[in-house]
Amino acid sequence: MNNFTYSVPTTVHFGKGQISQLTDSVKLYGSRVLLVYGGGSIKKNGVYDAATALLKENNIFYVDLDGVEPNPRVETVARGAALCREHDIDVVIALGGGSSIDCAKIVCAATNYDGDPWDLIIGTGSVPETVLPLIAVLTLAATGSEMDPVAVISNMTLNRKLSIGHPALRPKVAIMDPEYTFSVPKYQTASGTADIFSHTLESFFSPVRSAYLQNQFCLAILKTCMKYGPIALEEPDNYEARANLMWASSWAINDTLKKGNEIGWSVHPLEHELSAYYDITHGVGLAILTPHWMRAVLSEETVDRFVTLATELYGFDASLPAMELADLAIDATAKFFFETLGLPSTLKEVGIDETHLEAMAHNCKARLSQGFVPLTPEQNLEIYKAAL
Repeated sequence: MNNFTYSVPTTVHFGKGQISQLTDSVKLYGSRVLLVYGGGSIKKNGVYDAATALLKENNIFYVDLDGVEPNPRVETVARGAALCREHDIDVVIALGGGSSIDCAKIVCAATNYDGDPWDLIIGTGSVPETVLPLIAVLTLAATGSEMDPVAVISNMTLNRKLSIGHPALRPKVAIMDPEYTFSVPKYQTASGTADIFSHTLESFFSPVRSAYLQNQFCLAILKTCMKYGPIALEEPDNYEARANLMWASSWAINDTLKKGNEIGWSVHPLEHELSAYYDITHGVGLAILTPHWMRAVLSEETVDRFVTLATELYGFDASLPAMELADLAIDATAKFFFETLGLPSTLKEVGIDETHLEAMAHNCKARLSQGFVPLTPEQNLEIYKAAL
């Protein structure tokens, strides 16, 4: 196991009615709030009314940044930072899923940054020492952004979707009430479950063979997705299912799985190109690409990872030949995404053709050269073509 330093300083309030912790959490950092959210779902599920009522009761000023896109745009970040400066905001609250939280993270950083917020994403600008504190009120189990230090932002003018990671971006507080996910539609529940599953696989497929505990954590999270994803689809108000998926989403990416087990992720950079050009749902793109990536990296050197999946996750007979078990694991993963969760299985189903495949394969070459199995642009292109 490799050396690491581990710190997850996010305070989590998990369970029914934990929105009651909101105002005390705000008062730890200030009294002037920016609320960041997407569309009307937070007004339908009651979280917006609950949050604003608490703020009003406690005489806490707030202003809204609404309309955050599913793949949050840098222009929306800039609008949020401008609101923070205009209204002297000292605390940001994200209401929603990963899109709202990611947008809010960069708003927090960009408020005290003099340049274009896109500079922070591409690394030509440095995250300032004074980053506004962020409170995440989660309404969708998917990205795990409520406990991680990473944000993903899109620049549709440049057809780029890139991530930035910095310790200062990790939320100070996460309020996680599974009841706020009861109203999440089937498609978003399925894509969120696929997102959790993909995050976990990215850490599981590591060349570090001595990180036994982390790998067992990975298997536990994958099993949680397989057990509770289908239940949440059929029984959207099943608290046990929603609670387990919500907690799994946080642990899939809060650094627990990575530490001592780190590797450059592969499927996410491939998918970010799809979202940058076509603005598709992130979890759906991950589901479509993952089985094809698995086949691309399978070899005699990597087959042991697949064998573990086949036997310990999917329950196949360990006496079968290793390559046969690997094929069974890949097929079972595809079946979970496309049959159990009911997600699209091809890029064509989500409106993607061959037009930009070569450009996308080239754009992610640097990140794919550092993955579990380093891949070339030519190999990236083959994955895209296989997924069509």
